[in-house]
Amino acid sequence: MGDGKIVPSSGKFFAAATDRTQSWNGIQQDITGRVQRKLAYEMTAMVRIFGNNITTATVQATLWVQIPNQREQYIGIANLQASDKEWVQLQGKFLLNSSPSKVVIYLEGPPPGTDILVNSLVVKYASKLPPSPRPVIENAAFGVNIIQNSNLSDNLTGWFPLGQCKLSVGTGSPHLLPPMARESLGPHGPLSGRHILVTNRTQTWMGPAQMITDNVKLYLTYQVSAWVHIGSGASGAQNVNIALGVDNQWVNGGQVEVADHRWHEIGGSFRIEKQPSKIMVYIQGPSAGVDLMVADLHIFPVDRRARFKHLRNQTDKIRKRDVVLKFSGLDASSSFGTFVNVRQIQNSFPFGSCISRTNIDNEDFVNFFVKNFNWAVFGNELKWYWTEAQQGILNYTDADELLDLCKKYNIDVRGHCIFWEVENTVQSWLKSLNKNDLMTAVQNRLMGLLTRYKGKFRHYDVNNEMLHGSFYQDRLGKDIRSNMFKTANQLDPSATLFVNDYHVEDGCDTRSSPEKYIQQILDLQEQGAPVGGIGIQGHIDSPVGPIVCSALDKLGILGLPIWFTELDVSSINEYIRGDDLEVMLREAFAHPAVEGIMLWGFWELFMSRENSHLVDAEGNVNEAGNRYLALKREWLTHAHGHIDDQGQFCFRGFHGTYSVEVSTFTKTINKTFVVYKDDSPLVLTIDL
Repeated sequence: MGDGKIVPSSGKFFAAATDRTQSWNGIQQDITGRVQRKLAYEMTAMVRIFGNNITTATVQATLWVQIPNQREQYIGIANLQASDKEWVQLQGKFLLNSSPSKVVIYLEGPPPGTDILVNSLVVKYASKLPPSPRPVIENAAFGVNIIQNSNLSDNLTGWFPLGQCKLSVGTGSPHLLPPMARESLGPHGPLSGRHILVTNRTQTWMGPAQMITDNVKLYLTYQVSAWVHIGSGASGAQNVNIALGVDNQWVNGGQVEVADHRWHEIGGSFRIEKQPSKIMVYIQGPSAGVDLMVADLHIFPVDRRARFKHLRNQTDKIRKRDVVLKFSGLDASSSFGTFVNVRQIQNSFPFGSCISRTNIDNEDFVNFFVKNFNWAVFGNELKWYWTEAQQGILNYTDADELLDLCKKYNIDVRGHCIFWEVENTVQSWLKSLNKNDLMTAVQNRLMGLLTRYKGKFRHYDVNNEMLHGSFYQDRLGKDIRSNMFKTANQLDPSATLFVNDYHVEDGCDTRSSPEKYIQQILDLQEQGAPVGGIGIQGHIDSPVGPIVCSALDKLGILGLPIWFTELDVSSINEYIRGDDLEVMLREAFAHPAVEGIMLWGFWELFMSRENSHLVDAEGNVNEAGNRYLALKREWLTHAHGHIDDQGQFCFRGFHGTYSVEVSTFTKTINKTFVVYKDDSPLVLTIDL
């Protein structure tokens, strides 16, 4: 092939799929009977492309599965950009939840006319990775700033300009640490009032920089904090970013939008998990020609466990209630020997997870799910592109079957989502409609979905990610968003209607800052939209408690319930992943405005992010999963003891369902009761 220039990467032969007329045309093999359900398999293939004047194209491995009821499933295994210059390795894993009657693996993807070349394709049982070791971090120096000469007492020593800009020292910056850093560091002396003034900026990336390679330790979570200010001459709001160059890879240390002449707090975080050869921190962002001022850059490792004591106290205040059990029917002599054992059966706080239709064919998945979660959200099965991929052909079968499972186990369900505002998630048939037909389609979607499922979904995310997309608003006008809320409310008044967006809580995206989210919600309410809840997705990296809490405090002023709707954390190391998850769960559970937490999945190979699962593909709970289960146990109350001389037994417990066993000299009585949320003590009388 190619006049003999294309030769196998190994062996004597390769296969070529030629004369392809569809992107899904490729090379396949029937592997029915050679793969079993509930076992993880790994696939590796050496691939490249040829012809049609295309130099790179996506090649993907897909599994076509038919199960005995004739239902078909397509499972994506892996994809990558293949080249016409060299062989590349395509790798991925898969797991079959159901018992298949037929399984075919195939390679597809490049545009028609481009050949797919395959040198080898191997599918085998996935080798088990050993569990992650707990990272050993010596002399962590929590709270110690790794930036040299942060207060500029030694002029500009340690600093250098990135690019041709000019650095000088100015005065008049704030004398207090920014609030999020102050929350982490505690009492701190006044700042110097000096700042770096950056002039002659001819590119947005120009600013002050410092090498910090030797000061950063692997696996530590670092908080980033500074005051920033911009000079005159800016047209419109300016984005300022604290960035890290880690071996020439950009790492986001935090961003803020500056639209006026005040000093602004910028805060973020990062963690390095592989040894780099160099790390540089730099401050960038405003337009060329706009002067930049930076004061008191702090980068310090955070002791996340030290904050947990404060969070436990907060949790005790807002998630528990005093309970007084009064006992009647006892004489004074027998009350002395009466023993009370109180056990909480279930915490009523919503802890949920994303589930998908294929998951529920796996009984191990279902068992873990119903035992450890009391809410659900569907990954894709309610989205418009799933229920009406082709105009007029409706598919509610998957959503119906998931709802049936949740009803069977008394699990409440969030409806995600009615619309999705980001253009690349919108079906091509919708994009081709004119304004009137698109409006009709929107009304039909609302009417069809909300009448079919009236009363079955407790929440709806009405129009997903409106801070990051504007497909419907651009085509149908500003009122369309509020109209979606109003119509949904009319069709199903029982459902709480949510806004839902990402990067609200981590300081790394100026498009979705808490301030912008608040403004969006106020604008919707002003137009009469019945916004009932605030969804924070929670796809977060290296979370730092005070940064997350700051966002929750700001959003809390609206008085609406806040839910973490799609929480996941990611680290190759299970202990670090467990730490991240614990930070997020404790911060959310300890905050009075948060009324529910949904994980965006928990089972390996069924998560949208790599290295974020709590349970591996074959059902083994990892360290992150153990951390989740330990917190669920911690948030159950157990109390025991004797009745006091007033004939009472008092305890303070989490909201939820309890059983109590009362043992006297002559008998044992069992009762159940529920502790609802309230500030006043719950007094219950039990007749013995």
